[in-house]
Amino acid sequence: MLRVRGELTESACRLDMQSARQDVWLGAAGTGHLQRAGDRATPVVVRLMLHDCSRGASLNRDARTGNRLWSASQPAVSVSFVASADADNPQLVAVRGVSGLALRLTDEAQRDVRLGSRGAPLLLTPGQNELVYTVTPERTRAPLLPGSYWAQVDFRLDYE
Repeated sequence: MLRVRGELTESACRLDMQSARQDVWLGAAGTGHLQRAGDRATPVVVRLMLHDCSRGASLNRDARTGNRLWSASQPAVSVSFVASADADNPQLVAVRGVSGLALRLTDEAQRDVRLGSRGAPLLLTPGQNELVYTVTPERTRAPLLPGSYWAQVDFRLDYE
C-alpha cells in the first residue's frame, strides 16, 4: 500500500537568477559636474526580471499612502531595498571609498526608494515581468574626495 500525500500551493513569481546578483557599473563622473549638494551624475537603469508569475488575486497596502491595491486576477509585489544610508542624506545609499557622493534609487515612476521600507505595490502581468529602477550618483554635503567607490544594496520581493 502507498499513502501518497502532497500539497499544491500558489507560487509567487520566480526571480531570474541574472537579476538576483548584478554588478552595476556607474561609469566615471567628474568632480566638475558635482560641485553642489544635489548635483547628479548619469543615472543607470537596473532591471529585475520576474518569470512564471501565475494568475491570482492580490491585496497589497501601500505603506506610504495607506491605499490598497487590489486585483482579482493579477499578482502584486512590493520591493524593498536595504543598504547603509548616507550620513548627510538618509534617503541616499552610502558608498565606500570616496567622500561627498552617495546613490539615489528611484522606481520606474521616478519616486525615491525609501531604504528599508516596502515600495509602492506593483501589479504584475501573469507570465514575465520587468521591474525597472534607476541608480544615480548624487553629490552630498560632505567634502568631495575622488576615487573608486562601491556600495552593496540588497533587495526583497514581498507578494501578498
